[in-house]
Amino acid sequence: MDNKKERIIHAAIEVFRRQGIEKTKISDIVKVAGIAQGTYYLYFPSKLSVMPSIAEVMVEKIIGAVQDQVEENAPFSDRLRQLVDVVFALTKDYRDIFALIYAGLASTEHLKEWESIYAPYYSWMSTFLLEAKEAGSIRSSLQPVCTAKLVIGVIESAAEQIYLYDNSSEENAAIQKREVLSFLGHALGIQSR
Repeated sequence: MDNKKERIIHAAIEVFRRQGIEKTKISDIVKVAGIAQGTYYLYFPSKLSVMPSIAEVMVEKIIGAVQDQVEENAPFSDRLRQLVDVVFALTKDYRDIFALIYAGLASTEHLKEWESIYAPYYSWMSTFLLEAKEAGSIRSSLQPVCTAKLVIGVIESAAEQIYLYDNSSEENAAIQKREVLSFLGHALGIQSR
């Protein structure tokens, strides 16, 4: 990614977190990024047009964390638990950025870009499920591509419920994780070995 564009994205994250979307002006973002205001417009036509790029940064962060923390050779049920742990931890750590992304994307025409932003994550999850299906770890009738979006949606929605909306305790987060794993275990038809 272009260095100036990257500086704009990271400055936007910082300023949006500090001031909120409504109060932020492009002049605030470029000041933090250390660039001229005209340079901002070379990359983004409006204040909210930076939101898809912020979402891309977060998707890259999720994929990186999942690849680092989900053990490749562990049993599928362990890998699924590790995946849920990663998503919950990132949602907790970056709750304000996720809230910004959802607010920013929902209030613009950029919501339609969500599918393409999430494509690498959907692809990783499809492969994760396909490998488990081929290994006989989950039900043989599972459709990995369709199910990938459902699994991501369930895990993220559960994590967001705890950290974005309810601001719940860690005890509630642990209960929510167990319920998600139980739900997914039944839905995916995890085979005990």
